[in-house]
Amino acid sequence: MSTVHQQDHQDRPARLTVGVVGAGRVGPALAASLQLAGHRPVAVSGVSDASRRRAEALLPGVPLVPPAEVLRRADLVLLTVPDDVLPALVTGLAETGAVRPGQLLVHTSGRYGAKVLDPALRAGALPLALHPAMTFTGTAVDVQRLAGCSFGVTAPEELRLAAQALVIEMGGEPEWISEENRPLYHAALALGANHLVTLVAQAMELLRTAGVEAPDRMLGPLLGAALDNALRSGDAALTGPVARGDAGTVAAHLVELRKHAPAAVAGYVAMARATADRALAHGLLKPELAEDLLGALADGTGPAAPDGTTGTKSDDSDDHDGTDGTDGPTGTEGNDR
Repeated sequence: MSTVHQQDHQDRPARLTVGVVGAGRVGPALAASLQLAGHRPVAVSGVSDASRRRAEALLPGVPLVPPAEVLRRADLVLLTVPDDVLPALVTGLAETGAVRPGQLLVHTSGRYGAKVLDPALRAGALPLALHPAMTFTGTAVDVQRLAGCSFGVTAPEELRLAAQALVIEMGGEPEWISEENRPLYHAALALGANHLVTLVAQAMELLRTAGVEAPDRMLGPLLGAALDNALRSGDAALTGPVARGDAGTVAAHLVELRKHAPAAVAGYVAMARATADRALAHGLLKPELAEDLLGALADGTGPAAPDGTTGTKSDDSDDHDGTDGTDGPTGTEGNDR
């Protein structure tokens, strides 16, 4: 673990006692990061054996206690529980008198803003929504990854400075999200990160089926370059058979997917249609090629022909010379900034 953050603050006295309700992958990592900034974790709650192991690994010596006891001991409480559990948890803590006036109550849900903490606000707590835009492993590496991580922050106006200070102390960058935009913000992150994991896992499975011994090694450079180009250039980074309008190639893909991975067909078709729409709008996909392409995608969702094909014409798949045909960002089109 990097010690830079720790060295910056190791001589400071602890300023806030910190508690964690929900020792999943996120809470212990955030508490460990706050500890490096000079705060003092004093209590954590966790139910499963995995949660307890995480707490012991990232917050050694911090006692495991019930949620109400966490709130009794801590000035700053991190509520790091699943989205669907959060509203009832906040209501229960407020109704049982566990919330103290002046206590900082921070949740890390991407879906919710600060209003989900209204029951605690009425009990005198100071509500903050600090969502790290990061995927967590539940290990010490998460603390390092927080450096430069964006946090989606929603807070009452009078608490904006406090929210900003906490994010910066954890090594993050605050990005202000309005209350009404929290669900859209979270949907964008889920689309980009959670679905990416599914796509990569499916790609690795297909490569193994195709006989590739190290699919991770094959995909790593390709996906890294694709991600970099997409972040730099957006739709201009699109390459591959859909963006080129190679209907025959797309039809051949669907034949193979139906044979070897039928569960992946619907996702392939949905993403290909979305890619075609964006390629058309950006002028990468020629309109005269789009009709055959969309036809191939439509056929790909129907029943298979007796010979295992979709009935889509694919004898033009060799007409392209393939000079920009790698399905990654190595073609020259769209990579200029």
